[in-house]
Amino acid sequence: MPADRGNKPANGNAKTQDREQVNLKELAAHLGLSPTTLSIVLNDSPKASSIPWETKERIVNAARDMNYRPNYLARSLRVQRTRTLGVIVPELSDGYSAMVLNGVEASLTNEGYFYLTASHLHRNERIEAHAKMLIERLVEGIIAVDTPIRFDRSLPIVTVSGHQELDGVTNVFLNHTHAAELGIGHLYNLGHRRIAVLKGQEFSSDTNERWSTILEAARKRNISIDPRLTSQLVGDSPSPEVGYNATKTILATGESFTALFAFNDVSAIGAIRALEEMGLRVPVDVSVLGFDDIYAAAFHNPALTTIRQPLFEMGSLAATTLLERIANGNSSAARAVSVEPTLIVRQSTARVQNP
Repeated sequence: MPADRGNKPANGNAKTQDREQVNLKELAAHLGLSPTTLSIVLNDSPKASSIPWETKERIVNAARDMNYRPNYLARSLRVQRTRTLGVIVPELSDGYSAMVLNGVEASLTNEGYFYLTASHLHRNERIEAHAKMLIERLVEGIIAVDTPIRFDRSLPIVTVSGHQELDGVTNVFLNHTHAAELGIGHLYNLGHRRIAVLKGQEFSSDTNERWSTILEAARKRNISIDPRLTSQLVGDSPSPEVGYNATKTILATGESFTALFAFNDVSAIGAIRALEEMGLRVPVDVSVLGFDDIYAAAFHNPALTTIRQPLFEMGSLAATTLLERIANGNSSAARAVSVEPTLIVRQSTARVQNP
């Protein structure tokens, strides 16, 4: 009677599937080689170039056939290196965090590092718990994205959009003074003087810095930001709804304005919806300026004029800075690294029609 082939593993190698894992010493004994030789080959050490190709192929094939898996935890404890970093973010669904993480991942991949991500949803207890969890998993350093440092600083730490001046922490942040000059200057040059502003949520690390620099840029141009035309985003939802609600609050005052400067692109998209529901056309009746330049900004209708934060580059810079600190020690760490914004002009802003 023919053998039943229906239960054969998908890769066709039933022996490998069924065999228990072997350790490095057992694999070395099987091959008649030293564990050191196997370790050099399987870890792709620079010394592997001195080992004959035939030997390396025999080791790799035997490791596969005998179901060898390296014990990374044991190796990490032995050499005091895990080549793993921790990344703490508010949440993963918005464009801001995703773009920063893309930059982090690109740099770490090039350097052979892995990272673990934890999102705290703006809950203080989660910030502390997730940091502790990452430290217990032997990460070599932590990148905190738009996250206050409320945890042990014994490891090297780099923040993105952090403004706390703390020992052992390097902050990678945007030049907000320049960003406000670009934004207010753009609206001013288009003839706008009645400008509404959506402030960020209280928990955002950028809120106060962005608000104060906007006020200063407006003051330099003799523009007064009417408190009735200012509304703060409320809630931790990454949805445009928070911008929609904040804009509805401004509209409910009945005060007229010709432009709106939003805290970020997501809130700008919500603001446009609120304006259109009131019969106001963007940008004919009201110009809307966003902030961040997330991926969706260019594809919204109308396409958003925005202040671009180089989020990918900021994530990449945070990763490379952290790796340098791990290599060189905390004592050589810079306290702050500033990056520059760019004004991206699209279709959501236009010259004022009725000043």
